[in-house]
Amino acid sequence: MPVPLNGREVVLRGVLHRLRDDPCGWHYRLDEAAVVPSPAQRPRFGLSRRGLVAAASLLCLPVAASAQAPPSDGVSAARRTEAAAFLAVRPTIDCHSHAGGILRMRQQGGHAPFTPLAEPMRLGGLAVTCLAIVSDSPTHRVTPEGRIKAFREPEPGELAAYAERGFARLHALIRDQGLRIVRTGADLAMARADTPAVLVAAEGADFLEGDLGPLDEAYRRAALRHLQLTHYRVNALGDIQTEPPVHGGLTAFGAEVIRRCEALGVIVDVAHGTEALVRRAAEVARKPLILSHTSLTTKPAIRTRRITPDHARIVAGTGGVICIWPPASVFPDLAALSDGIARMADVVGPAHVGLGSDMMGLVGPSALPDYTALPDLAAHLLMRFTPEETADILGGNYLRVAQMCLKT
Repeated sequence: MPVPLNGREVVLRGVLHRLRDDPCGWHYRLDEAAVVPSPAQRPRFGLSRRGLVAAASLLCLPVAASAQAPPSDGVSAARRTEAAAFLAVRPTIDCHSHAGGILRMRQQGGHAPFTPLAEPMRLGGLAVTCLAIVSDSPTHRVTPEGRIKAFREPEPGELAAYAERGFARLHALIRDQGLRIVRTGADLAMARADTPAVLVAAEGADFLEGDLGPLDEAYRRAALRHLQLTHYRVNALGDIQTEPPVHGGLTAFGAEVIRRCEALGVIVDVAHGTEALVRRAAEVARKPLILSHTSLTTKPAIRTRRITPDHARIVAGTGGVICIWPPASVFPDLAALSDGIARMADVVGPAHVGLGSDMMGLVGPSALPDYTALPDLAAHLLMRFTPEETADILGGNYLRVAQMCLKT
């Protein structure tokens, strides 16, 4: 049963299981959990905010990224100041995000307040965030094991309508916080953190419902410029990493979508797709691909969201970019995250690596819970890469791909 949160810490007893290469990044699961009453007070249930963040990976409880304080990670004030100045004059880009609370579609009748986005971007030196709606949310849920799974098929028109509401909420956030919209490669190249901007994205092309028409409509009406083909349900475009394969990779319709994206000027994102899907997408595509949020594994497990070196090389072979995400269960702090970025760079080269924070989209805690921590990450990267390579990883590589894909 859920544990109510009333600001107090809680001790739990249960059966602890170690998980290996879980798709959501969990290391442990506590089964048959029961609250142990404290002898010093009347029995109470609850977790402090700090305790919840610390225990989330153990208990498989989802925690909003905004509930965490940005980590310090031992970066000196001087290095942080230097890194902040470095970021301020460059087109820094988060290649995958749900920041600002745009996914809170089913809370408070669809009118849940937004969380700050523009100000953390300015303070952290982030020029552009690729802000993604999610159209398949009505059909999936988090299981007791902490996995996100589809549990039903959508009704006809359901996901198209949900995506329309998602785009409307995203644009309401843009207006609410005075953000600019990126529509062209030139817009992206000129972006700086003092006037932060959004590149409109969609995670999962489920809202197309087998028809290219809604893609054209989203491009025109919602300024869609970045489309991820699949998410957490096997859809009409192809197979996903977290479910058994159905199509053998990319479908014929998935190939049509890639071609239409390239004709319109929409970046194609193959995150969540199986290696077979990515391999076929690379054969179909005439422009570079993006894989917007993952990390490297040399010991792949069934249903993992992480990718192998061979998987990464397929994307890099198109001239594309693999963006590293920061779940704390994989990367407990920004130093570890920068090491993960370096490991991917060792495989594909620093010209093919980026950052995809999945801000406010992770099931558990994040090593990068707030954009104000971006200078700390930049400081760590500057200790591992040249300034030019660091600039490329934190935006330049995505910019290169975008300038090849977007209209000028």
